Amino acid sequence: MEQVKNKHEKELKLFHLTWPIFLEVTLFMLMGIADTFMLSAISDDAVSGVGAANQYLIIAILVLEVIGNGASIVVSQYLGSKKIKEAAKISALAVTMNLFIGLIISGFFLLFCRNLLHTLHLQGEIYEYAQNYLSIVGGAIFLQAIINSLSAIIRVHGFTKQTMFVSLGMNIIHIAGNYLLIFGHFGFPEMGVRGAALSTVISRFLALLVFFWMLYKIMEVRIEFKFYFSLAKEYIGKILQVGIPSAFEQVMYQFCQMVFLYYATYLGAESLAARQYANNISMFIYLFAISIGVGTSIIVGRLVGAKKQEEAYFRVWKSVKSALTATLVMVLLVILFRWRLMGLFTDNDAIISIGAKVLLLSIVLETGRTVNIVLINSLRAAGDAKYPLFIGVFTMVMMSLSLGYLFVFKLNMGLAGVWLAIASDEWARAIIMFFRWRSRIWEKHALVKHDKKEEAIHAS
Repeated sequence: MEQVKNKHEKELKLFHLTWPIFLEVTLFMLMGIADTFMLSAISDDAVSGVGAANQYLIIAILVLEVIGNGASIVVSQYLGSKKIKEAAKISALAVTMNLFIGLIISGFFLLFCRNLLHTLHLQGEIYEYAQNYLSIVGGAIFLQAIINSLSAIIRVHGFTKQTMFVSLGMNIIHIAGNYLLIFGHFGFPEMGVRGAALSTVISRFLALLVFFWMLYKIMEVRIEFKFYFSLAKEYIGKILQVGIPSAFEQVMYQFCQMVFLYYATYLGAESLAARQYANNISMFIYLFAISIGVGTSIIVGRLVGAKKQEEAYFRVWKSVKSALTATLVMVLLVILFRWRLMGLFTDNDAIISIGAKVLLLSIVLETGRTVNIVLINSLRAAGDAKYPLFIGVFTMVMMSLSLGYLFVFKLNMGLAGVWLAIASDEWARAIIMFFRWRSRIWEKHALVKHDKKEEAIHAS
């Protein structure tokens, strides 16, 4: 028992949780970068088409995170309260629920792929590339559904290093598959965009097998087969209580990104490609914020489950400072090398110029985004998931979309107007979330209830 206790204490150290999460998120983003970089050898239209298709795929993945995120937070609080068997049951339930939802979404993409892409005002080869990619990757999205649940559960148990290694393997397979199937090397067919899509599906399937094996190696209480079919209303309710607001907030964010993509289509193919390349570069700016935010949320969930709200309160402020420092360093590097970074993706001078200009605005956008990532993740981990959703309805949908329309179409600011509109939303939410965490209202939203005997144990 002493070894288990020491293990859990180690897991609560942010650095031990964060660096593998950082590498895992980096590797996940590299899958998208690998597609973009390799497809750019075909044409900028191929990159734009895949980028457009990914807008829908991102939304689908965020819908799937209703269960993954909700389960990870509930499991984290149950682990903090030392209710290990209940945590195992919730983990199995999350896998079953996400598989069911994933199969529904896969069927939706297969049936309505063309209809979805027509709404984005795509034309010509860009449309054809997007349709090829979305039908294959979207049709197999149920694989990512199960991966979301498994990786979230494994990570919240403190095994962030192990999930990172799986991501590394998945990326190696994906990049190798791209090389073989996009360009037709070593006797494989030259499939272009279809090859990139098939490579994505194959790498996810293999990662899924490893995650299942890993799940049964790391859990203190082994998941019994019957747990997958035990649909307890109490656990489902708690998962959805956190998962639905969390995912819906992120879906709203991606919906806004799709509207901004729609704005960009009216700015021309060069702005559309510049937006995709600049977004890929921006991902590396907020990598540290994401990893610190996820690591902090694991710690906060454990502390809230153990009724240690005071520790959770101060832990979050330290995380915000660390994330902001890392973001500022990355922003300065991107601004300094912005022309060269854009030149890695294309030799079109107009695209490079547009992208370099919007990357200058990273200093405004990414600082606000960083504060949001850490604070919103922490509020969710504490069980306070509805508040960020309600605020997001106003700042994202009502404010940023209106500002984007004003900046792009009325003030003729081009793609820079999109970046400024997003930055306005990020900073508005960052300020509001700052005061929400400081108010400590989130302390009332804990998901695990203790009886008097358990409270005495936690207090001792």
